[in-house]
Amino acid sequence: METAKRKIRSAHIGMKFGMSHIEGAMSYGADIAAICDCDEENLRFAGERYGIPEEKRFTDYHDIVNMDGIDIVTVAVPDQLHSRISCELMRAGKNVLCEKPLALKREDCEEIIRAQRETGMKFMVGQICRFTPAFEKAKELIDSGAVGEIYFAESEYAHDYMCFVDTWRGDPLRHGVIGGGCHAVDLLRWLVGDPQEVFAYGTHRLLPTVEYDDATIAVLKFDENTAGKVFVSTGCKRDYTMRTLIYGTKGTIICDNTSPSMTLYTAGKDGPPHEPQTIEVEVNNHNAAREFEVFADAILNGEPVTTDAVEGAKTVAVCRAIVDSSKLGTPVKPEYDFS
Repeated sequence: METAKRKIRSAHIGMKFGMSHIEGAMSYGADIAAICDCDEENLRFAGERYGIPEEKRFTDYHDIVNMDGIDIVTVAVPDQLHSRISCELMRAGKNVLCEKPLALKREDCEEIIRAQRETGMKFMVGQICRFTPAFEKAKELIDSGAVGEIYFAESEYAHDYMCFVDTWRGDPLRHGVIGGGCHAVDLLRWLVGDPQEVFAYGTHRLLPTVEYDDATIAVLKFDENTAGKVFVSTGCKRDYTMRTLIYGTKGTIICDNTSPSMTLYTAGKDGPPHEPQTIEVEVNNHNAAREFEVFADAILNGEPVTTDAVEGAKTVAVCRAIVDSSKLGTPVKPEYDFS
């Protein structure tokens, strides 16, 4: 007979993007102990939408920091605040699921890692592409050897920020590669491995009111026989997409996060490819339910979290190397040492 799971109690900070985390917690069967947003209208909307009574709504996140009996706190606030809030929560005995990117600066990443190690609390950074059905299937195909050895992989983050430039996304510190492009970078790290060197070019023609480049192309060197590319455009005139291609010695995968199918090419015995195979997949480009499930299960079962603070910091390290390379005009090696 299967043992019933202990009830998870969760709290959620940030109600703009954080509502998806409430839905993820509810799908898991968690008890929603509190929600928080400094904007009272956002807080009211979320509370009414999910039937969360007023006594569980807070405008100051410190009320959640000081609350007892909370198993998980999700943090979906502007990136600039990830480090401060996450560290306070962990030092108050809370397990934290924090939105991506882990942080915008290396020193903030290091502070989160330090807090995780000192407190022993569990921490997950929300690199959601690892829970996107098409990308999960691509990972499964790669690990099974269906496409052989990877020699080239590319991913893109195409998302028009025109309506967001007057918000926290327009902060000069939040370069598009770090804030949004971290999705594509983390995805290639997960599918292929850690790039050892990057070289990047940036252009700035679409978002004149922001200081950072609104389009960046980066070439990644994983090893002597494996290369990659990341394209980030935060001013593009098209639908949001993360189109991704994986080229292997035995086949090719073409997929994205918004289509109901992906394509697999495999080679015949004599070399020419078989007819392409269409694989149907669920469209779920922000699978918060699966993300929360993985984190909650890790807490209940005492298992490690694969997308912990160090893993999040490594993705930020690659993003920072791309930004630095585009400014310097030279190759840059990401710094992965977070010991």
